[in-house]
Amino acid sequence: MQTTEKQKTDKQNSADTMIDVKGLSVNFYTQRGVVKAVRNLSFSIPNGKTLALVGESGCGKSVTAHSINQLLPVPPGKIVSGEIWFKGEDLLKKSEKEMQKIRGEKISMIFQEPMTSLNPVFSVGKQIADVFLTHHALSKAEAWERAVELLNLVKIPSPAKRAESYPHQLSGGMRQRAMIAMALASPDPGLMIADEPTTALDVTIQAQILDLMVSLQQRIGMSLLLITHDMGVVAETADHVVVMYAGRKVEEGDVFSLFREPSHPYTLGLMNSLPSNEKYRGAVRLEAIPGTVPDLLSIGEGCPFMNRCRYATEICGKEFPDETRLSEDHSAWCHNLSAVKESKE
Repeated sequence: MQTTEKQKTDKQNSADTMIDVKGLSVNFYTQRGVVKAVRNLSFSIPNGKTLALVGESGCGKSVTAHSINQLLPVPPGKIVSGEIWFKGEDLLKKSEKEMQKIRGEKISMIFQEPMTSLNPVFSVGKQIADVFLTHHALSKAEAWERAVELLNLVKIPSPAKRAESYPHQLSGGMRQRAMIAMALASPDPGLMIADEPTTALDVTIQAQILDLMVSLQQRIGMSLLLITHDMGVVAETADHVVVMYAGRKVEEGDVFSLFREPSHPYTLGLMNSLPSNEKYRGAVRLEAIPGTVPDLLSIGEGCPFMNRCRYATEICGKEFPDETRLSEDHSAWCHNLSAVKESKE
């Protein structure tokens, strides 16, 4: 009877959840030693929702995305433990041939710099049309027509004309829109992974791209994994947030709880670095997180943020903290949460 109840629960969870990452650990085996890029990471994204993976460069965000798509360079990269469930199937048990089908048809990805992702010798229209030709039973003329329709959907002006343009002939914002159009060309874009999709764009274009992604998500009903270091972007787009530092998850919660009550010292540092009205006027200086990110080759089993944390105590260097539930949908991994809370009061 217990097994039956568990099967029912698992089936229900898989029906409500687009992707579920459990205990993911990823190492890179280099000549200098073993780099522990991601350690025991777990999160899930419900159907139609947005999860933001947040953290500075080198924290393991992109490695996580590439692990989902099984695009890690092997060697030196290797998934040493964990499970990645997508629509109820464990992706880590799929063959490369099976993953090629899933990548193109069900999981789409928008990379950080479109100029390195778009082929410079083909027009953007042809590149989008090729996705349709690969995954849909369409003629070349029909695929081209669908490509133009997608360029129009992502609000590129004069889409028929722009479809004939090469990547270098488009602005940064238009290239990013073309990448989004290509991602949407898959037959069933259940999950879209956006890896720093607005980093190289100016503020006005960033806002347009984010608004576009949110509106398309609502229209299509896809789930979105947003990888970013920008807390402002998170506030505008995410439903749920996972804060990572040096390969570890240090805080997680719904976006409202996390912004209202940031609890891990690293999350506090990220929040304090955001410009406010007072900081814009110069009344309060922007705060910087002291120190530097630790070398992942020599990192121990303790809290990786210890050497930059003013709340650190002896136990922080010995063992990574257990999860502390702050509310129903908000958790942090810190030995000294009470001291952090007292300092904010």
